[in-house]
Amino acid sequence: MTIHVINPNSLVAVTQGLDDAVAPMRALSPVAIETHTLPDGPPGIETEAHIAQVVAPLLQRAQALQDDASAYVIACYSDPGLAAMREAFVQPVVGIGEAAVLTAMRMGQRFGVISILETSVPRHMRALAAMGVTDRCAGDMALGLTVAELADASRTTARLREVGAALKKTCGAEMLILGCAGMAHYRSGLERDLGLPVIDPCQAATAMAIGAVALTRSTHGDGS
Repeated sequence: MTIHVINPNSLVAVTQGLDDAVAPMRALSPVAIETHTLPDGPPGIETEAHIAQVVAPLLQRAQALQDDASAYVIACYSDPGLAAMREAFVQPVVGIGEAAVLTAMRMGQRFGVISILETSVPRHMRALAAMGVTDRCAGDMALGLTVAELADASRTTARLREVGAALKKTCGAEMLILGCAGMAHYRSGLERDLGLPVIDPCQAATAMAIGAVALTRSTHGDGS
């Protein structure tokens, strides 16, 4: 049985970053953890149109993996297709955006979110409003970089430091959430630079999926 972590965009480099982020968690999981790229997805999920575009192929990919699936992780911070996936499958389905917020609220009172683009911020705020936790968000600030541009390590690191420091000093954020799956391999460095806990959403979601699978196995004696 397997926890399937599905990257809904088509960038293999993003999937590799996700795989590296969850690699240490494999030793803690009662089942295998596999990462997947969605070839039919856009190179980055940056608009509402992109979100709508990936729902159908995401469901199809999850269906193809269903025979050995213990749980699914939707590895995009906008959680595309989360409700549809939960409706379609009996296995636990975890969205990394929702998981990151829940993890942050467990760690402290007010969190900051680092987004990729200014257009991402209203979408994130709508999601927080739907969860009823807007008051726990100290601020959401954008890097001004696309998903593809996150591969430029020097530029991305500089912007992460700048935006993260602003969320800490100006907004009073007690911890930071990386608001895109493509930022995964920058987490530890940013945490050291800023002296704040930094949450990688894919790690948060995978941890929740591991917990859900472990609970199922302890209750029913299997990983289904």
